[in-house]
Amino acid sequence: MISVSNLHKYYGNLHIIRGVTFQVNDGEILSIVGPSGAGKSTLLHIMGTLDPPSSGQVLYDDVNPAELPPRKLAAFRNRHIGFVFQFHHLLPEFTALENVCIPGWIAGKKNEEVERKAYELLDFLQLTHRLQHKPSQLSGGEQQRVAVARALINNPRVVLADEPSGNLDSDSARSLHELFFDLRRHLQQTFVIVTHNEELAQMADRRLLLEDGMLR
Repeated sequence: MISVSNLHKYYGNLHIIRGVTFQVNDGEILSIVGPSGAGKSTLLHIMGTLDPPSSGQVLYDDVNPAELPPRKLAAFRNRHIGFVFQFHHLLPEFTALENVCIPGWIAGKKNEEVERKAYELLDFLQLTHRLQHKPSQLSGGEQQRVAVARALINNPRVVLADEPSGNLDSDSARSLHELFFDLRRHLQQTFVIVTHNEELAQMADRRLLLEDGMLR
């Protein structure tokens, strides 16, 4: 589904990503681990089209998003890629339901369709009692579950998660990790997860080790 080929990334004289090559299969949960500064987040940002590679390519099927003009790239990202970060990045002035709906609205989908899908996702995540709550009224684990629902609203090909449980206590982190596997079972959702949590890394179908910008 996703093919990463001979990927390099430079920031000035710093060679952050050094010839990384791997594939991600449909329905797979892939973990990427490694020490701080190894280039894990940079790799994920390139895969998510948030940052262009210096050389090499990331293909989604036969599409190279880096070759798309800006407007089409933004639409591709919104439609095909979901993001979950260490901090939830929910908009504080919107309710949980509205936060989940936002990517669907941006995609131009009908309001009724988007709200129905958002409700279904929040119901699956056991958050229907929090629909009208704003982020400040939610626990850390609930905030991340809303962020996961938001990542799923457009039925993306892949969800890219960067230290998704890094700010959670151990019980909330374990609950979030179990959620990823529930979503894979029920929705056949594909995940690529950067994590320092060894328990989560070992649960994944595959575990890649990135050190000094290279896969070991």
